[in-house]
Amino acid sequence: MTRMETSRLGFCLLLSAIFMVVPVSVAQLSPTETRLLFQVKRLLQYPQVLQGWTRWTNLCYLPPSPSLKIVCSNSRVTELTIVGNKSSLSDKFSIDALFTVLTKLSNLEALSLVSLGLWGPLPPKINRFRSLQALNLSSNFISGKIPKQVASFENLTSLVLADNRFNGSVPDLTGLTLLQELNLGGNRLGPQFPSLSKSLASITLSNNSFRSAIPSGLKKFNQLLKLDISSNRFVGPIPSFVFSSASIQYLNLAQNQLSGALPTSTSCSKSLTFVDISNNLLIGKLPSCIGSNSKNRTVFSSWNCLSAGKSNRQHPYSFCSRQALAVKPVERTEQEPGINFGLILGIIGGVVVMAGAIVLLILVIVRRSRRSEDADDDRSIADKISIRSSPKPAIDSRRVPQTMRSAAIGLPRYRVLSLEEIEDATNNFDPSNFMGEGSQGQLYKGWLADGSVVVVKCLKLKQKHATQNLMQQMEVLSKLRHRHLVSVLGHCIVTYQDHPNIASTVFVVFEHISNGSLRDYLTDWRKKETLKWPQRMAITIGAARGVQFLHTGISPAIYGNDLKIDNVLLDATLTAKISDYNIPLPLKTGSENHSCRNGSGEKEDIYQLGILLLQVITGKPATFTSELDELKHQLEKSLAEGPSKLRSVIDPSIQGTFAYDSMKTMVQFAINCLSKDSTKRPSIEDVLWNLQYSIQVQEGWTSSGNLATHL
Repeated sequence: MTRMETSRLGFCLLLSAIFMVVPVSVAQLSPTETRLLFQVKRLLQYPQVLQGWTRWTNLCYLPPSPSLKIVCSNSRVTELTIVGNKSSLSDKFSIDALFTVLTKLSNLEALSLVSLGLWGPLPPKINRFRSLQALNLSSNFISGKIPKQVASFENLTSLVLADNRFNGSVPDLTGLTLLQELNLGGNRLGPQFPSLSKSLASITLSNNSFRSAIPSGLKKFNQLLKLDISSNRFVGPIPSFVFSSASIQYLNLAQNQLSGALPTSTSCSKSLTFVDISNNLLIGKLPSCIGSNSKNRTVFSSWNCLSAGKSNRQHPYSFCSRQALAVKPVERTEQEPGINFGLILGIIGGVVVMAGAIVLLILVIVRRSRRSEDADDDRSIADKISIRSSPKPAIDSRRVPQTMRSAAIGLPRYRVLSLEEIEDATNNFDPSNFMGEGSQGQLYKGWLADGSVVVVKCLKLKQKHATQNLMQQMEVLSKLRHRHLVSVLGHCIVTYQDHPNIASTVFVVFEHISNGSLRDYLTDWRKKETLKWPQRMAITIGAARGVQFLHTGISPAIYGNDLKIDNVLLDATLTAKISDYNIPLPLKTGSENHSCRNGSGEKEDIYQLGILLLQVITGKPATFTSELDELKHQLEKSLAEGPSKLRSVIDPSIQGTFAYDSMKTMVQFAINCLSKDSTKRPSIEDVLWNLQYSIQVQEGWTSSGNLATHL
């Protein structure tokens, strides 16, 4: 064989090796499936990663990237990956329509739709996927229960539904015998540990609402490499087998309520390299394999009540013993065999219904005869309130503004809680649950009976206040539920019947937002990189909509809402939620109901929104008046001098991500909001109109693909 022939043979072998290693599409896509993909583009509302598609684009031969990957075989799509930027889709989006189209891709084996702003419940029709092996819908807004049809994917090896809004119990997944990866972290699932396939190699259930013991059945998961159940409310002892499982490498049990002592004889698998059992209620000494002899593995065990270890990073023994007594696992209830409870309950129910009908008839007759007497015998509401409970407010849903009702979708129903429930949620206001001091009262982290995480604000009321007025204000409180507020979930009133002049307390229960504040994102360079101009616009318009609701969505309006970047919280989808807004109650703190009659409170909130815009545009969390005045002056000067000057003032991390006209509109309006003359500041409706106009300009610029106009 000549040298040329040898070289040619080597080149051919190299090409063969490349095509064997690198998966590529091997067929032209059929016209039907091409149309389906363009329908997906339309239903996803034209995400930026799909902007380059035209009718001449050969979709099967697009170069794969982290944001987009299409693999075809025999003229059919077998793999589809689309990754967006978490911007939420408009109210015209239909998740049902999207999956109607997707399920027509009959050969689809792998589907990843990540950070695309999908919202709504996952439709049962997903069982139409016949060949699916991998499903990733993480970092969206998908809500409701995980449909039981997920269990029909017989070939599924990977299921990732992390960072959504799923709630309730996980369907039985024991039938997915090929499943190796399960990631349900960052949802609201619980309270029981799910029934899973023993084939799993990785289980992630972190940041949910599970509240049960670690099941003994995990001992049979011989292929398990990773177990992460952190940030839940798992209780009871840690079974020793979780450390000694043959394949286990990564074990994270942190931030639960696991209690008791680990047996000193506990052994660890040789493959175990990472263990985190911190922030639990463990006592005693650590076993040697995660204690003194843990040089080959990373171990975190702080903030328990362990006798060995750094004492300044452990609670006293009494803390764990007291806390462990206060928690109980949620257990499955099973019906005893041989007893026909349905028949017994049916008979009892029939008798009760008949008796109830008779009593109801008597009550109607008596009430009609005494209607006039009742009008004269109304008792003071104060006489009806005890130290242990609160009366339920009479809320007529017909009087609730439509904006509030639509925006509060997805929240649990409003509740009036007893003092016992509040004490149980906060573990009797244990110092470990103390979160700090808000503008109107102390804040405690808590867990309700269903496992949901909440924040409890303790408000001390003024003495000698009118209880009737208090009850009217409770009705207003129950309406503070909106997508862009840290919403009120319920309340508890504590009064003293024998001492009506002594100040009472109202405990207000809020939803818990754990993803940090806007200040966190503007000061942490890693988080800051995720806030490009489209995300910042979405955050500011979200905050403005929250303010609009406080000003116009309820009556009386609420002003003086302390709108600083520390109080704009961001959830897992970067949706802005205003926290620490003014609670309209007569408080001891002097922070009275700021429903200002002369409008000065409204204009103060507009000024605070102007500061927020200034900080978002420049990326500088300035708070002092001199700093704010200097930034405002720089922006005013840059507008006069042109785009190149504006570039030097705007946050460098968003350069190249905005349209000049969009940014210019925002800058001009921020300056208007910061006018020293409050009468020249715009109304909240004007603020929203200009923000929405700026977003429309940005979207038009993005969809056009004309990069020549950006700074």
